[in-house]
Amino acid sequence: MSAQKRRAAVLGSPIAHSLSPVLHRAAYGELGLSDWSYDRFEIDEAALPGFVGELGPEWAGLSLTMPLKRAIIPLLDEVSGTAASVEAVNTVVFGEDGRKVGDNTDIPGMVAALRERGIEQVDSAAILGAGATASSALAALARICTGEVVAYVRSDARAAEMRQWGDRLDVEVRTEDWEDAREALSAPLVIATTPAGATDALSGLVPERPATLFDVLYDPWPTELAARWSAYGGAVVSGLDLLVHQAVLQVEQMTGRPSAPLDAMRRAGEHALAER
Repeated sequence: MSAQKRRAAVLGSPIAHSLSPVLHRAAYGELGLSDWSYDRFEIDEAALPGFVGELGPEWAGLSLTMPLKRAIIPLLDEVSGTAASVEAVNTVVFGEDGRKVGDNTDIPGMVAALRERGIEQVDSAAILGAGATASSALAALARICTGEVVAYVRSDARAAEMRQWGDRLDVEVRTEDWEDAREALSAPLVIATTPAGATDALSGLVPERPATLFDVLYDPWPTELAARWSAYGGAVVSGLDLLVHQAVLQVEQMTGRPSAPLDAMRRAGEHALAER
């Protein structure tokens, strides 16, 4: 147990919906860290430098959500290669010397969530969408996909961005128009990174023997696409799986404990969602 009270928090805007406090507090409870606290703060990009600059030595770390994952970078002393690869930091750990180190646990969290379902490697994959989460998905696929990734997008500008991310991450990326997104559903792995409702129209087009769907949403859950996918016998990885796995890595980094309680954190998240 720590010798002094330690603090951590999630920052973002909006932030009221965040499950991070539920997950981290569950971990602290299981680990016996009764002197640790984890809060949430509504912080936008303009307020971020002032907030970070006023943090005292009791602070162990921060979780960052939108729109702060890029805005935090100039305020850090060091950024991991994983975070730099997608220009997005979702985790800050404060060292005893006051150094602020940024990392991205979304990428290894995706890989871990897939590995939990037995997905170690795929020879091709499809991504639905082209936002910030899609770049993290590409970075995760750089670790497990041996062949082409096809991204289905809504504009030429988004298509160009995805190809640029592919070049940067050394992933073979081909882009196709969103109108042809039904073709994605036959891929060995489909990662849906779109907002709620965006893939509903595809739910009626799921093939009879679908492979694996990773839908990054968790509220509401299941999405129409995930429900149909599961009904047809396909494997489904949810946004809660991702959230829990990335939070496990955050807890381990912030507390220095080697093994965060995955199952307890997932149960806490499921309970919180059921109450909404």
